Amino acid sequence: MTDCLDDAITDFSRRSLGVDGVTKTVHVAGSGPAVVLMPEMPGISPDVLRLARWVRDAGFTVYVPSLFGVDGAYPTAQAGDKVARRACVSAEFRAFAGGGTSPVTGWLRGLARLAHAECGGPGVGAIGLCFTGNFALTMALEPAVIAPVVNHPSLPLDDPAGLELDEADALAIRDRVTRDGLTVLAYRFAGDRWCTAARFAAYQALLGDAFDGRVLPDDAANTDPPPFFRDVVGTPHSVVTAHLVDEAGHPTLRARDEILAFLTARLMPGRREV
Repeated sequence: MTDCLDDAITDFSRRSLGVDGVTKTVHVAGSGPAVVLMPEMPGISPDVLRLARWVRDAGFTVYVPSLFGVDGAYPTAQAGDKVARRACVSAEFRAFAGGGTSPVTGWLRGLARLAHAECGGPGVGAIGLCFTGNFALTMALEPAVIAPVVNHPSLPLDDPAGLELDEADALAIRDRVTRDGLTVLAYRFAGDRWCTAARFAAYQALLGDAFDGRVLPDDAANTDPPPFFRDVVGTPHSVVTAHLVDEAGHPTLRARDEILAFLTARLMPGRREV
């Protein structure tokens, strides 16, 4: 049975960080190169925080910005659905086709610059999840971001083959991939209705061999996720959070390990993997 408790987030520093005149709460923990871990819908859940702690414990400083929802709240169906509906009409996000790049990604790029200045190292990692999945790619418009991880990107919600990018940003990201040799790691479940095979094909068409899209079988998904994922999402979706199975050798746990190895190789290139 899934643990239904909220997370008090007592082992993170709660900071108010301003970028271009806009201040947001960011939960920060750890030491070492910076990784910005963005929440999935409906917010910074206990499962998102579990992933953040894994990133922290792997030797990174993890920054978890509060973008929607109640920080630390267990994802119930009713409350989560309300958060999702509010986010879909927020000026910060472009949830539907034709909207282009979400404006909040500009703030997130600024957060990456700040995190790099604070932590040093060769650059910053960015992990997007679900609603924020594609934001990790858009953050790569910031030169400090050198390790983008795109997990089950769900936007635009009304176009299964679409990308949450305007044309200029898409071309700029493709240019950076070509110029800097940037690679993008991505995950989805095979039957995910929110992040489809057509969407991964669109990433592949944009990025070519720089896009490393990995697909897990549906039967690898946790069968007892929190109610928001069971009743609202309704499909295998969150590979390394709500649908992760924390058992040695499990495909979802291997995906987590692959993400940590990807971050380590790019942000701590002199460190040997254990």
